[in-house]
Amino acid sequence: MDRPLTRRHALRLLAGLPLLAPGSGAAWAAKIGARSALIERLIRDSRALPKVSQRIDFISGKLLGIRYQANTLIGGPKHPEKFVVRDDAFDCVTFCEVVLAAAIARDLEEFETSLRRIRYDHGNVQYEQRNHYFADWCKRNIENGICRPVAIEPSIVIDKTVTWHREFGRHRVSMVAISKATLLANARLLAPGDIIGFTSQRASLDYFHTGLVAFRDNGELLLRNASQSRGRVVEDRMTAFVTANPVKFVTLLRAAESTPVVERR
Repeated sequence: MDRPLTRRHALRLLAGLPLLAPGSGAAWAAKIGARSALIERLIRDSRALPKVSQRIDFISGKLLGIRYQANTLIGGPKHPEKFVVRDDAFDCVTFCEVVLAAAIARDLEEFETSLRRIRYDHGNVQYEQRNHYFADWCKRNIENGICRPVAIEPSIVIDKTVTWHREFGRHRVSMVAISKATLLANARLLAPGDIIGFTSQRASLDYFHTGLVAFRDNGELLLRNASQSRGRVVEDRMTAFVTANPVKFVTLLRAAESTPVVERR
């Protein structure tokens, strides 16, 4: 998420076109609205687990090794937004979105409806309604009842004006966060499947990465994430990740165990 724009990407943005990922084309386009046998199977296989957090942990674990790919969504300021479902490649946000939608759904139809509600404000598939900033992603998915904050103290509120997405101008966000020291000292308060966002130190950006909390059998805290540097979905030791990266603060959300009934389309 926290990466420089290439000249080619900048020119596409200025032209109002979507950012295209390497290898995009007919095979990628075929994934738009595609009915995923993998996701359908993961929904079915996870339904016996009683808690959403357990289903997130199960589903995300089955996706380890899936390749990383940036810019998998289709749409732009002057280009129609398309609803994209992919199970063959993720960036850090789409990985969390797909896993969360699959964990709260009872079937593929509910998965697609849930994914729209997670990715877009009120589920409206429009470029302007997409949660481009992860701060907005968090706020809207708390408001719609899909997630709730994980309350750990001491916490702070970070108010910031961001400009990473230049087409939206200056955008004000507010982030409730805890320090990395507080995170590591309170692993016992976390649950598998908690969603974690890492705040960015860039003036123009809110968060630089996101992923899911996981644990080893010995209780060690892990980050399960779609890693750009490693090119796939991986597990990292949380202590190693926050040490190797410019992490000062994080935001934590947890999927609600009783999510609102979703409208079937």
